[in-house]
Amino acid sequence: MELQQLRYVVAVAETSNFTRAAERCQVVQSALSHQIASLERELGARLFERTSRRVWLTPAGEAFLPAARECLEAADRARAEVAAASGEVRGRLAVGAIPTVAAVDLPVVLKEFRRRHPRVHITLTSAGSDDLTEQVRKGGVDVAFLGLPTRVEPRAVQSRRLARGELVAVVSPDHHLTDAEMDLRSLQGEPFVDFRAGHAGRAQSDEAFAAAGVRRDVAFEVSSADFMADLVRQGLGVGMLPAAYAPRFHDLRIIRLRDAPERVEYLVWGAHPSPAATAFLELVDHGTGQARDRPDPDGPAG
Repeated sequence: MELQQLRYVVAVAETSNFTRAAERCQVVQSALSHQIASLERELGARLFERTSRRVWLTPAGEAFLPAARECLEAADRARAEVAAASGEVRGRLAVGAIPTVAAVDLPVVLKEFRRRHPRVHITLTSAGSDDLTEQVRKGGVDVAFLGLPTRVEPRAVQSRRLARGELVAVVSPDHHLTDAEMDLRSLQGEPFVDFRAGHAGRAQSDEAFAAAGVRRDVAFEVSSADFMADLVRQGLGVGMLPAAYAPRFHDLRIIRLRDAPERVEYLVWGAHPSPAATAFLELVDHGTGQARDRPDPDGPAG
């Protein structure tokens, strides 16, 4: 069994097509098909079923695929470790981030990391904190930036607090609410635009309004801050955003809240970070791309 054969299997599984898999692997289709057939003979089981229109994994292939991916990841990790021992960082770095990262200027961090480590292939995934934590646990994401309610801490991952900050309300320029500061009770009866129920990005607002004894109507649920801003801009509701993030939307008015919801931003990573992930953690730790935000008074955790 050879690593190249495993790469061919993964490529066919991900493309569901031998021709596209061969193109991805930069080999002729006959060579790819021959190597997979050779591997199937060695294993004593067919990994794929195919017709003229479709390719799919057999039960044996479904069982084989996760182990094949693990072997390839281990091989890539071994190469990266050898390179790191020689002073060069290479390999892959999968970064995850919530849409409203405010503790660091993430584009600046990614640009500086690529400048320092051009041999590392970087990818970025945007998702909710719960989803990103699970991806870090499973190894699909190497490092992730989360935003959690103050009562919650990341579980089953390594973590460090980056910043603790308040949320503010944002409204359209011509909104009838004109005060620059108010309490949550003053917002009762207003329609809201917020993240989906059950997500960490929504929880801190829900908990703060509940603690204030305020029932609110979240009329519009969104998955991104940009979409929230678009709806708020049209006067469809009041939005809730981190105080350090809201000023990006220059045309929205910001209302400070005396009993504001709070959140803590974390940087999280797995138990055994790769050389690329370690280099990224060190870069963030040294303050590259640090945003102007209220520092976390509780200090680092992990």
